[in-house]
Amino acid sequence: MSISDISNGFGFLGGLGMFLYGMNIMADGMQKTAGSKMSSFLGMLTNNRFLAVALGALITAIIQSSGATTVMVVGFVSAGVLNLSQAVGVIMGANIGTTITAWIVSMSQLGDAFEVMKPGFYAPAIIGIGALLLVFAKSQKKKTIGEIMIGLGLLFIGLDFMSGSINPYTDAPIFAKAFEILGGNPLLGMIIGALVTALLQSSSASVGILQTLAMNGIVTTNAAIYITLGQNIGSCVTAMLSSMGGSRTAKRAAVMHLTFNVIGAIVFGSIGFIFFSLRPAFAASNINAVQISIFHTIFNLTMTTLLFPFADVLVKISGMVVKEKAEEEPVAEDAETAATLKHLDERIFESPAFAVETAALEVVHMGQITYENVVRAIDAVLTVNSDEVETVFKTEQTINNMEKMLTEYLIKVDNLSLTEKQKKVVNNLFYSVSDIERIGDHAENLAEQAQYMVEHGLQFSTTGADDLKSISDSVLKSFQYAIDARQNGNMEAVRKVSQYEDDVDSQEEELREKHIERLSAGECKASAGVVFLDIISNLERVSDHAYNLAGYVKDEM
Repeated sequence: MSISDISNGFGFLGGLGMFLYGMNIMADGMQKTAGSKMSSFLGMLTNNRFLAVALGALITAIIQSSGATTVMVVGFVSAGVLNLSQAVGVIMGANIGTTITAWIVSMSQLGDAFEVMKPGFYAPAIIGIGALLLVFAKSQKKKTIGEIMIGLGLLFIGLDFMSGSINPYTDAPIFAKAFEILGGNPLLGMIIGALVTALLQSSSASVGILQTLAMNGIVTTNAAIYITLGQNIGSCVTAMLSSMGGSRTAKRAAVMHLTFNVIGAIVFGSIGFIFFSLRPAFAASNINAVQISIFHTIFNLTMTTLLFPFADVLVKISGMVVKEKAEEEPVAEDAETAATLKHLDERIFESPAFAVETAALEVVHMGQITYENVVRAIDAVLTVNSDEVETVFKTEQTINNMEKMLTEYLIKVDNLSLTEKQKKVVNNLFYSVSDIERIGDHAENLAEQAQYMVEHGLQFSTTGADDLKSISDSVLKSFQYAIDARQNGNMEAVRKVSQYEDDVDSQEEELREKHIERLSAGECKASAGVVFLDIISNLERVSDHAYNLAGYVKDEM
């Protein structure tokens, strides 16, 4: 092995590194640019599979990895955000979206006469302009555009490095022999394609390498077809590994992706084998990067069209492979753990925008559990009944556990690559979790006061009970609107919270004065009076925290 060979080897590795890093930077920038639009996709994922396919393609085009999209789908399914019927459409779309990178790479196939039109020709300038934007631009949007430009430039320079390193060996017999063997053995070609993709954990990267080899005229058509089919299968490995240790539903989502690509490989592999046997000259002819992109796109579009009507069959197949065995399902040890397993799944970190959105969903979930606990506590106070007190205490432990796990989750989300707006949302979610936990504490206080009244045989006067009912209704409405504001980004709900907060403050002051008057008139016992004041104080604090929750939403608008 000569110094030149070693140099070319280093050049290929360096080019591959720049290609992968550039693709990663570009995808990261595109996710930031999509930002809130990506998070809003969650709300659009209904049972409309056409929409699910379109969104799967769009999301994958943005993050540049069908494997990453499928990992997120597994996370969403595991977290209960998506069901399998919705997931199958997204997975089909992901296979279509992953072809975008191949088309970007194929732009480098332009001939020598069009040298100035090749992306690699402009790559240094693209990186330079991107760096200037990243360093000197003041707006986050321009900085993100700079990030995308740097990633795109590095991707093209990486391709040039890989192509240049391979070029001296275009006439080497070993390449001709290797692709002759792969072209004549469909199964081996698919295995090689799957292995390379599994190692790189990116079908876009492995297809890019194949296209780089094709640009140098050393890849036969039949070998390229079989390798590409294998690359599609290899893209399933990341999601399959990700689903291990997850729920059975999550495993089924990963199996659906694998089934889709295996069926496609069998169909196209069989057709290709027959066709190439009849047309050996065509099979042995060289293929270029553009033709690989065309085949990659046709394969995924065709398989989506063919299997789309049979999406339910894919769901059933996944159920047959991963059978339901309830006794083996991981069961939460207590209510506290069960309550925290709804939306939190670190596989969703593949997309920071979605990670922020699912964290917000879990904050809403925590708010809803806390709201129900406040209702129980208020009911115990108004009816002077301790039947629900223990439930309030147990649920408060659940809420405390949710605060701990959500805070830990948000810390991890905060360390992802986020836009300024997303960072603000995460920061506000931290505060929201704290406020909701404090509301839970006040619900516990109310339950304790109800228990005290039962144990000591205390009762409020009819007027006092009516007053408590009035302020309680306002507090509950305020909290309910605060949850709605976070769940739906509803500014009208924010305004309602503000109105009820003013009403609660006025009522608290008025009730204190009326209560003192009743005590002076001997209408209420002093022992019950102390409890009454504690109750309205806790209710007013619940309203204050609800007002804080709505304020965080307003801050994000």
